[in-house]
Amino acid sequence: MSGSPASTHVLLSEYEQAIAPTDRFEDSEVTPILLGLFGEVGSVMSTSKKLHREKAAFTGFRRDVEEELGDTLWYVAALCRRLDLKLSDMFAQVLGGNSYAVSIAANADPTHPFAQVMTANDIAPLDAVLLRLGEQAANLLSLDITADTAKEQVLSFVRVYIDAVHAADVSFSAVLSSNMAKACGRFIAPNAHDLPDFDAHFPAEEQLPRHFEIEISQRANGLSYLRWNGVFIGDPLSDKIADEDGYRFHDVFHFANAAILHWSPTFRALIKHKRRSMRSVAEAQDSGRAIVIDEGLSAYIFSYAKFVNFFEDQKTVSFDLLKAVCNFVRGYEVETCPLYQWEHAILQGYEVFREVRKNNGGVIVGNRDERTLRYKSAGKQA
Repeated sequence: MSGSPASTHVLLSEYEQAIAPTDRFEDSEVTPILLGLFGEVGSVMSTSKKLHREKAAFTGFRRDVEEELGDTLWYVAALCRRLDLKLSDMFAQVLGGNSYAVSIAANADPTHPFAQVMTANDIAPLDAVLLRLGEQAANLLSLDITADTAKEQVLSFVRVYIDAVHAADVSFSAVLSSNMAKACGRFIAPNAHDLPDFDAHFPAEEQLPRHFEIEISQRANGLSYLRWNGVFIGDPLSDKIADEDGYRFHDVFHFANAAILHWSPTFRALIKHKRRSMRSVAEAQDSGRAIVIDEGLSAYIFSYAKFVNFFEDQKTVSFDLLKAVCNFVRGYEVETCPLYQWEHAILQGYEVFREVRKNNGGVIVGNRDERTLRYKSAGKQA
């Protein structure tokens, strides 16, 4: 999910090709693209505002501005496709002007041994550039894609966008790489063989089970109980809130994470399958702090889910929620899971949760090989 480390160089043509399948708007839809572009420019400006307000306390400035510049470029690329223009051509035309000094550089990549390095002759302060970027974004709102001036309007925006990248002092390679990883991870189904399996090389007794059935039951005292392989695991749970909402069954979400993401420190702790053969992994990925992250994430998503009827009849999950999940797990092994996979874990987990809540229990069937979670009634054969 976090993506691969940024390459030393990324071809803009490769970026265009990679993100094109992530564009889910109709080819005829231009207004949503323009609105999205305007909104992302506003997000870039907001990042600078936060830097002014919070100063040194805003330690995430570089990461945030890289992300917002990447999101902005995604919409520029989408607009170019609708104008039958190539993003790389737009950049080449701007960078070929007199505002940039050109140097020839030796490249470490043997397939591209030489490269042109463009350096702006004069870089304005970031705030001044962002105000100009906002003006150009506003001008695009009245864009007529059939007009002869459409290309020039896009070029004017790209020109100021390039200035913004310079003024922000960020790696453009990181901007492209991160945006590709985020967009593709969100909208493109991953190859199953490319998905991480965090304990495949550990002893069987330290792995999350490949297949599992866990019975959840609620007794007359209102508490829920878990039983795996005939043995009760964990502590009995209540909702721990004035208005009952079913959170006593929230372990379903840990089981979904285990089956679909191959990750759940909470589930590992419940069945005592920590990866103790490698102390660094056991301490950093399977113990107290990681368990808190797992539990906290479950509670965070649940607080959102309550307001959308626990995702009933929903085929997708809000991109904003998925990005929040990404931030929540940063620094832990599961950050390498694409957002697409997180979406499946959330939707499958809540599909099963709704059944458990409706029936006050049931059997949770997880299959890590197929990365699925399903519900069956207690006492019913698989």
